[in-house]
This record gives sequence, structure tokens and C-alpha cells, in this order.
Amino acid sequence: MIYFLKGKIVLKTTDSVVIDVNNVGYEVFVTHINDYAYNEETTIYTYQVVREDEQYLAGFSSIEEKDVFLKLITVKGIGPRTAINAMSATTSDELLKAISANNTTFLKKLPGIGAKAAQQIILDLKGQLTGTIKGDPNQYDEVRAALKSLGFKNAKIDEVLAEINVVDATNDEILRLALKKLK
Repeated sequence: MIYFLKGKIVLKTTDSVVIDVNNVGYEVFVTHINDYAYNEETTIYTYQVVREDEQYLAGFSSIEEKDVFLKLITVKGIGPRTAINAMSATTSDELLKAISANNTTFLKKLPGIGAKAAQQIILDLKGQLTGTIKGDPNQYDEVRAALKSLGFKNAKIDEVLAEINVVDATNDEILRLALKKLK
């Protein structure tokens, strides 16, 4: 397996870079394309995906980001492409905070992650990240229902709840924070 590649970026597309390593160009699908600049010496930590019908490299700017990806692809229903796309829309830290805070609203805003997948991510990964499973994975859905009953619009509720990632918060605490942001 290729652990990392070190070389210069010679080409960038919307979701991949080509890195020149000793005159061999490797295409690597990356999470944050703007982390890489043309003709700069860089290191990309990689994960090789081998499927029956395809083979490619997924790349990350840090070992920590790669570790989050590796945990994410262990979740039932989350493949490497879905994980890369989801991680492209946020940072590893924000993703980990959302998982720790049971924030399914934040996770559902990520490309390729629906309600079921968001709950599965929290159920599968929260214990691995914090050592214990606390809180209710449906917590943010309950707060959303309360805000909707107060007359707020779904789009605005989702926008506000996606910003609130408070670990071990009660429904009341999340509701208070959301109401402050909605006013």
C-alpha cells in the first residue's frame, strides 16, 4: 500500500490532483483541492481503494485527516467516495465535533449523507471518538421539531442547528442556543 506521496503538484481538477513523484504522475482524489498549490513540494497521505471495477488513490493533507477518513469508511453504507465528498465540505475537526455532539443536522448537510447515514455515523463512531456513548442521536431532530412548532422555517432551523456542535448538551441547552441565533 502507498502510505504517502511526496512531490510537486502538476495538475489540478475539481476533485483531484496529479503529483509528480520522480517523473511519475499519480492522480489522487483529495478532500480539499485548495490545500494544494501548483509546483510546490508537498506530501499527500494516501489510501488506495481497490474495487472490482475501479482503483484509485484518496489523498489527505494530514495523518489526522486520513485517520478520520479511515474511521468514516468503517460505517455501514459509507464508501470511500462518499467519505471523500463529505469531508470535502467540512474540516475534520468540525466533523468530529458534530459526531461528538450528536448533530445529525450538521452531518445531513454533507454531500452524500442522508438522515439514516448521519445516525449510523454517530452510532458507529461516537464511542470510538470519546470512549463512551452518551446522548441521544435523535437529539437534534427533537430540537428541530420544537423549533418548527414555534413557527420557524426548516431551512433556517437547519442552518442554525448545523452551527451548534456542543458535546453533552441537553435538548434545552441546544434549544436556547438555537433561539439566540434565530432572533
